Order: sequence, then structure tokens, then C-alpha cells
Amino acid sequence: MFRSLGSAILGLMHPRILWLSFRPFILVSLIWGFLFFLFWEPALESMRLFITNSFLTTWLSEMLSAGGWDELRAVVAPLLLVVILIPVITISLLIFLAFTSVPAVIQHLVKSQRFELIYEAHGGGLLGSIGYAVISILICLILLFLTLPFWWVPPMVAILPPLLWGWLTMRLMSYDVLARHASPDERVALMKKHYWPLLMMGILSGMMGAVPTFFWATSAVAFIFFPVVSFFALWIYSIIFIFASLWFAHYLLEALREYRELNGVIHVN
Repeated sequence: MFRSLGSAILGLMHPRILWLSFRPFILVSLIWGFLFFLFWEPALESMRLFITNSFLTTWLSEMLSAGGWDELRAVVAPLLLVVILIPVITISLLIFLAFTSVPAVIQHLVKSQRFELIYEAHGGGLLGSIGYAVISILICLILLFLTLPFWWVPPMVAILPPLLWGWLTMRLMSYDVLARHASPDERVALMKKHYWPLLMMGILSGMMGAVPTFFWATSAVAFIFFPVVSFFALWIYSIIFIFASLWFAHYLLEALREYRELNGVIHVN
């Protein structure tokens, strides 16, 4: 696991990999920048009207007025809008990365002498990746709702979210990395054999991915300059996601090669 970590850190410095982190960041930033330019003010006005008129949020407006905090009402609208936009922007980037950059990272790695002789069993594809992702996300959401009451217990709030995010990251990364080179049986065997190291890698990757989210959620600067700060956070997300794909790819491709050697599996491309 640590050897793969070192390889991923070194690999992240390669110009090709750096470009794979910049490319989705640039495209997604241009799209959201255009949307911000067109709809930021109308969206803020709609949120203000929603807070004032909707029966779901009228209590919030009345509570602020009763407490003499009318000046805070100007902050609530952009705050709620940012809270809504953060996951939407992040998910749009991750989807773009998952279906463009991760396959490109794998293709880059298998050109190296270390992995160039690994046979491509084509045990998965685009539809399989989408189906696997949907099932994994649904399971994660179910686990999230089942464990939500325990989040109020002080130690659990620091334990359960990283575990759930790590499990989901492990599932998605493992499938995408092995989809081209491993058969379904090989993928199941590898995920079973290396379950705990992969889960730890997923947890650590998830904790790194939480850093820009934490900055978004706690920094006043992030809310004041949200359209600008969000672009920087998108690039951080992109770098972390590419790094995680490199880490999982180095680990799992090496594990696949060793698995085939131990089991006497010989293939010729």
C-alpha cells in the first residue's frame, strides 16, 4: 500500500497526469463560470423570495426578525444557495473525472514497462461501471440513513462518515481500475483478498477529499467570494481524485499481476 502511495505521488508530477487534472477542472469551471455569470443574481433573488414566502423557511425569516437580526437575512440567502451548489458542483466534476480522466490514467500507466504485459480481460465496461456505481451509491445512502442516529454520539461523527465515504471510494475506484484488465472473477477475488488495505486507501482518499469541502463550509471568504473560490476548490478536488485513481491503479494492477503469477494464469495480448 505504501509503495503504491509513493508511486502515486511521483506519478502525479508527470506532465500527462497534471494535464488530466487540469482538463476537467478547466472545462467544468468554464461551464459553471458561464452559469454563474448568467444566473447568480437571479438565483440569489429566487432564494431570498423562497426564504421569505415559502412555508418551509418562513419560520427562519420570522425567527431572525424576532431576534433583531434582520441584517443576517441578507446573508442567509447566499449561504443556503452555496450549501445547495457545493454538492452539485462537486458531483458534476467527479462524474466528468470518473468517465474521462480515470480511463486515461489507466491507459497512461499500462504504457509503462511495469504494467505493459498485463493481459486485458475486459471484465467490465461503461454500462457495468454505471450500474456498479448506482448500486454502490444506493447502498451507501441506505447505510448513511441507518447510521444517522449514531452520528450524534461524539466519537461516531468522526468515524462513520470517513468509513462510509472510504467504502464507497474503494468500490468505485476498484471497479474502474480493474474493468479493463481483470475478469469478473479476478476482480471479486482481488477485492476480497485486499479488502482492508483498499478500505484504508478509500478512507484516506475520502479524508483528503473532505479538505476543500471543510474550507467551503467554514470559511467566510469562501462564501463572500464563492464563484471565485469554488474554481480553486474544484482544482483541489480534481488533483485529489486523480491522485486517488493513481494510488488505486498502482496497487490493484500490481495485485492483479501477482495474483496471476501465483495462480499460474498466463495470457498473451
